[in-house]
Amino acid sequence: MDVIDRIVFIVDDDSGIREALRNLMSSVGLHTMLFDSALKFFEAHKPDVPACLLLDLELPGINGLNFQRQIAAEYHPPIVFLTGFGDIQSSVRAIKAGAIDFLTKPFCPLVLLEAVNTGILQDESNRLIRRELSCLKTRHLTLTPREQEVLPLVVSGLLNKQAASQLGISEVTLQVHRSKIMQKMKADSLPDLVRMASALGIPLTRSRGTRDG
Repeated sequence: MDVIDRIVFIVDDDSGIREALRNLMSSVGLHTMLFDSALKFFEAHKPDVPACLLLDLELPGINGLNFQRQIAAEYHPPIVFLTGFGDIQSSVRAIKAGAIDFLTKPFCPLVLLEAVNTGILQDESNRLIRRELSCLKTRHLTLTPREQEVLPLVVSGLLNKQAASQLGISEVTLQVHRSKIMQKMKADSLPDLVRMASALGIPLTRSRGTRDG
């Protein structure tokens, strides 16, 4: 049994188109899952691997554009729209909402494959970012309440004595907290810790680089 490491989800209510797309994807070694409606795609159990979604514009139940909007707040594969009834307004709407491409049937196979490859590469990148963020969130949860108070002060560029003063603790105690934060967050340097804090959305107490006397 082949190991699925990448997949293309094909959502089209035309069985002939679905099979043609399956054959095209198979010709370059891509696994596929076929659906005749957006609802069936949404409800299906899908492999948790880098993917691209080929989505027909006109579908029963809910059309492609409305489905794109419906799942916008959730994590989903990059979308390539396929349609036999495309128009500029729909194309602009789809692309502005993040679609990789908007192709009109009949489409050029090479152009479609290029769009699918772009979508899969984008999904790989997005998944890596999500994994890194999840890891950072887990590390952040290991910080004590006091360490979570110290973190935004440290990454804001405050001197140790300034951060300690704001918290009403000694500079030595502040340095101990800072050291533990670096260890728990597995930060190699202050700039590395600043990057992590930024990824976590931790607000800076003040602009980096600001110094008082």
